[in-house]
Amino acid sequence: MPSRKAKGPAPMYSFLPAFLPSCPTYWLPAMLPFCLLIIFVGMNKRILKLAIPNIISNITIPLVGMVDLAVLGRLETEKYIGAIAVGGIIFNVLYWGFGFLRMGTSGFTAQAFGERNLHEVMNLLGRSALVALGGAALLIILTGPIGWISFKLIDGSAEVESLANEYYRIRILAAPATLGLYALTGWFIGMQNTRFPMIIAILVNVLNVIFNLYFIFGLGMKSDGVAWGTVLAQYSGAIMGLFLFLRFYRKLLKYWSHKALFQMQALKRFFLVNRDIFIRTLCLIFVFTFFTSQSAAADDTILAVNTLLLQFFMLFSFVADGFAYAAEALVGRFTGAGNLSQLKKTIRLMLIWGVYISIPFTITYAFFGEEILRLLTDNSRIIEASKPYIIWILFIPFAGFPSFIWDGIYIGATASRGMRNTMIFATVLVFVPVFFLTRNSMENHGLWLALILFLVARGAGQAVMAKKEIFSLHKE
Repeated sequence: MPSRKAKGPAPMYSFLPAFLPSCPTYWLPAMLPFCLLIIFVGMNKRILKLAIPNIISNITIPLVGMVDLAVLGRLETEKYIGAIAVGGIIFNVLYWGFGFLRMGTSGFTAQAFGERNLHEVMNLLGRSALVALGGAALLIILTGPIGWISFKLIDGSAEVESLANEYYRIRILAAPATLGLYALTGWFIGMQNTRFPMIIAILVNVLNVIFNLYFIFGLGMKSDGVAWGTVLAQYSGAIMGLFLFLRFYRKLLKYWSHKALFQMQALKRFFLVNRDIFIRTLCLIFVFTFFTSQSAAADDTILAVNTLLLQFFMLFSFVADGFAYAAEALVGRFTGAGNLSQLKKTIRLMLIWGVYISIPFTITYAFFGEEILRLLTDNSRIIEASKPYIIWILFIPFAGFPSFIWDGIYIGATASRGMRNTMIFATVLVFVPVFFLTRNSMENHGLWLALILFLVARGAGQAVMAKKEIFSLHKE
């Protein structure tokens, strides 16, 4: 699109009158109260009861990282920040890869809950816990090889690598608690209870901050103190999770059977679904790792710009994920109960909620995107370099919400094959080709175009496949 000559910098939303020639520039801000009114009028209490605790849980997550950076940033050198950044990359890959454990558990449990099959409800918790503890044991046994491979792939200074290795070897001790919480959180969500995961998440994140402050300022530790704080916080969360289970679900223990844990047909389906979710997660990891690596390959400025603009995506995902988790619980419940009418109603309401939450986010990004950016950085050079690309954040809510909501729907229905296939399609046939076709002509704009079309392709693909994969209530 040819650029227009103007006196002084144009506001970031100056393109809007071109689409709405009869509307003044204050049209979108004026719509915000109307959008909020629609939200409150269209409220569905059952959905909100499940979604809001998850949103609150998600909001607590960045608190830990912000406090860690703020604390370590006040030490004598930046090498400690580098150590937890490098070590954090390893755990992001490891634990993101095990995300299937939470998602698979919630879907299966919600279906068993909908069937009122309390024996299967308990057996699913047992199978998930077994997989979690087995995976944690494997991670601890392979601590050395995983660390060696990781530090070969991650290029850092010798001093940072040494500190990161210490951080990694301490924090890996939390693997049983972390993966155990994945299983327990997924089970709670499947049981239509998102309050307990919220309580656990808040406890873990608050204790993490307290432990880190104590170890660093009280005991004089450095990045190793952050690692020990994470370990203690994770085990505290696991203990709280077990307490909540025993306090409120103890009566279900009578339905548990150790023999049923090893039923081959049930185990086969459990692992097949989790395999598909794992493949889907690998594709997601590839897309965002590729996005970051291509940003870094451009130059340090583009890397900083794209990293900051991705925070707008993360901000929206905190809210959208809350509704996706609610979709997991409700869709699984009605799939298990064989209630097609309630299933369709739930999916329709979930997608409407997706529109509701996208409107205010789009309005906010359109009019206050640059102000939000200034909250993230005071570097005027980075802010100026971001202006040509800030337009892309306006597409994030409406391009992204269908893929978030449909993910929750597919997980609840344990329709993992369809979710896997649409993810592969969006990654291999949309994201990668679009990037390579536009990287020379559009440069960084091409990278953002590829990411937005990737999100659109995921949501559209899942919508197209829903009739076969979801509405048929077909179970393999």
